[in-house]
Amino acid sequence: MRLGSFRRWAVVLGLATLMLSTVTIPASASGNVKVNVLLNTDITDAHLAELRGYGLVKGTLIEINAVFMQVKADRVDDVAALPFVEAVSPDAERQGVPIDTVAATNFENGINTWDQDAINVTNFGMGRTIGANADGAGVYVAVLDTGLLYSWRQYFPQERIATQFAKSFGGGGSEQANVSEQPGKWESDTNSHGTHVTSTILGYSLGGTPINGVAPQATVIPVKVLGNSGSGSSGMVAAGISYIGSLKAPGGPLAGSPVVINMSLGGPELDAVEKAAIDYAIAQGVIIVASAGNNGTDGMGFPGAYAPVISVAASGWVGEWLPAGNNGWWNNRDVADPTNPDHFYITDFSSRELTEQDLDIAAPGSWVVGPYQLQQGKISYFFLGGTSMSSPHVAGTVALMAQKVNGLNASQAETILTDSAIPLGAGCRDVVPIPGQPAAEICWGADATGAGLLDAAAAVAATTP
Repeated sequence: MRLGSFRRWAVVLGLATLMLSTVTIPASASGNVKVNVLLNTDITDAHLAELRGYGLVKGTLIEINAVFMQVKADRVDDVAALPFVEAVSPDAERQGVPIDTVAATNFENGINTWDQDAINVTNFGMGRTIGANADGAGVYVAVLDTGLLYSWRQYFPQERIATQFAKSFGGGGSEQANVSEQPGKWESDTNSHGTHVTSTILGYSLGGTPINGVAPQATVIPVKVLGNSGSGSSGMVAAGISYIGSLKAPGGPLAGSPVVINMSLGGPELDAVEKAAIDYAIAQGVIIVASAGNNGTDGMGFPGAYAPVISVAASGWVGEWLPAGNNGWWNNRDVADPTNPDHFYITDFSSRELTEQDLDIAAPGSWVVGPYQLQQGKISYFFLGGTSMSSPHVAGTVALMAQKVNGLNASQAETILTDSAIPLGAGCRDVVPIPGQPAAEICWGADATGAGLLDAAAAVAATTP
């Protein structure tokens, strides 16, 4: 990690090239390495038997013809050369850690928050203004993340969490590379990242006071693909994506329902198996949204940078921390309506788009308040900053769009979002980060904004059968 300005922590997300026939293993690697193997045909017992001649087969994803393996470093190219193998990729690290946490106090007397106002879902003092029947009802949003805190029922209504579909995948990034489901672990998170992300989509209870979310009547499917440290592997992310794709596939329990995936996570490489899982899920009708990454000018993270995924940069509001209650500014100040691009900026940590990367849109990702516990059993709330926070604003908006048009596909959703975005060109803004600190000028180029700022109301209005 590196320390960014405004006391935000940035996860280092580099840029790499997907290799489809060979796999690059670090020169220092020796002994066993963890790899994900994508076949160019259906998996058969004969294929598995041959693969076992090169190492240990730890699991499979039948839906996308993928095999998780542990092999000797010097045998990886031999596996890649097999005629039935399409690609071999390292089981790459995935991070979902937010940029920073700052204790949020003075939560009283607020229902609508600045970030919901900024995307035109709510308006200060007026409640939800996006229109009737735009609440996400009937739509499933899978949050592939760290799972939920054990105390999640104190933040969210029980009926908003699809416990019957909740899953936890683990082991892919372990030394043994085991691939397994972990019953019950989805609701025993100690990280809080997944709970905070979920709160942006659904809203949450703040000591009994309801705080608005983008799609408060959507149904969230928690899928734990990151450990309690906030880290995981591309193999487990692929497993989670494939699982949701199978729910949506013909004959699956959600075949007739709109399904969205939010991934507030990323890493420097697009694993071939992860790519195949994304392609599979999108082919079933799933719409995938992911954070752009927190590595500034060093480029986007994957899977967000993969073109079929709707990727989200992090924007901030120049009204942050200005007088009006200071710590209470987040819920007692009015964002201009309609949203004025001159009042917003792109955060310094938000990943910029490099060649052959695809950045789609920007949404609030600076000083977003939500449930975040530093101590087990102690209910608390924090400001978080990162593209992890911006992604669920877009995922929630897609849920509103899919509620209006069941059958909306990923390409259509992306086009509507980008066409309806509020243009935000390259520029600079003076921003006061926290009381007592000097104003800082934050600048960004055209590679930082995608199509511009998310306008949920415009996107929903533009969604037609």
